[in-house]
Amino acid sequence: MSIRRILTLRKWIPLQTSAEGVWSCQHVVCRLLADTDCSRILSRNFTVSCLKYAKARGVRKKKQLSEKKRTRYFVDQQRVTVTGGKGGDGTCAFHSEPRKEFGGPDGGNGGDGGHVILKVAQQVKSLLGIKSYYRGIDGEAGASKNCYGKNAAHTYLLVPIGTVVKEDGKVVADLSRHGEEYVASYGGLGGKGNRFFLSNENRAPMSATPGEEGEQRVMQMELRTMAHGGLVGFPNAGKSSLLRAISNARPAVADYPFTTLTPHVGVIQYQDFEQIAVADIPGIIRGAHENKGLGISFLKHIERCRFLLFVLDLSTAEPWQQLESLKYELEQYEKGLSERPFCVIGSKIDIPESKANFVLLQEKVKHSRLIPVSALTGENIEELLMHLRELYDGYLEITKIDGSTPVKW
Repeated sequence: MSIRRILTLRKWIPLQTSAEGVWSCQHVVCRLLADTDCSRILSRNFTVSCLKYAKARGVRKKKQLSEKKRTRYFVDQQRVTVTGGKGGDGTCAFHSEPRKEFGGPDGGNGGDGGHVILKVAQQVKSLLGIKSYYRGIDGEAGASKNCYGKNAAHTYLLVPIGTVVKEDGKVVADLSRHGEEYVASYGGLGGKGNRFFLSNENRAPMSATPGEEGEQRVMQMELRTMAHGGLVGFPNAGKSSLLRAISNARPAVADYPFTTLTPHVGVIQYQDFEQIAVADIPGIIRGAHENKGLGISFLKHIERCRFLLFVLDLSTAEPWQQLESLKYELEQYEKGLSERPFCVIGSKIDIPESKANFVLLQEKVKHSRLIPVSALTGENIEELLMHLRELYDGYLEITKIDGSTPVKW
């Protein structure tokens, strides 16, 4: 194939095709001149695979983790040993200079050790990143010529909102606000150099003190979910399905009990840009306050909820007994927990036998707000969202009266 005079800047010119389906091309670059000679054209040969032999590659999507795998990445309690950094040692030195025989002491003090500080970060949602042991940075030692050692930087541990720190079974810190800090262990003070001990009585001190050791503590961290409302109910009552219907959260849903093993938080957004966080608490069984079925590990997440949403399965016989059992377990775990503002939600109203049970439930629960919903058909979901907003507004009014800061998700 002969190359003709080209007036474009860059152009691909196919030359021939091999039997294997490979194209041989030339990349021709020429100058935009009317009298361009073919001998002045720069060319480069290469091969590319034919499109009919290329594999179609789409954008790889990240696979969603199953509930069993997601449980491994959620840690709500951790035992941590923290030790503050050691202070730098003081130095014993004397000034040395020509024609100055008695220069005097000039040993500097050591720097202070770094603290280990717990800091609340809103983007952290679990205690998975917390290790079992932390040690602060040691301070630098002093030097001659009155040089002081550098103070060590502090070590920060990022913890989620709602972390409770216990020591010997007693609560020592309750971290519930973004940016809140708590000093877990203090670093040791730096040692004193011999310059520090200079006095009229002792003009040539020969002593220097070492740096102090950092404070060591063993603490137990517990994470309690910070949400405005909590879905409380027996296993397989429809709590996860309801959370999927009212928010963008996607907890696992199956037809067997204890599908949810860790709390899930869904955020409901309203038109006035207000957000309400609703937590899906794992199923509670009878005797949960005695730690049956890991009850205490589930009940502790309800302590931070400002109002409760009791989810009752209307497809079972006598659903009002579920409400009595749930209130009893909450009251046995913490006195006054069942007296918080609440709403009774009857789930699975789309099932035929649920409607008859709902009529009986209305007779038993007369002084409480009762809303029958169906996560499958979306029945009465809007009514539930409006009532959630009423409970949230009532919580805001209480915080204004108390002068406290409301929790913002």
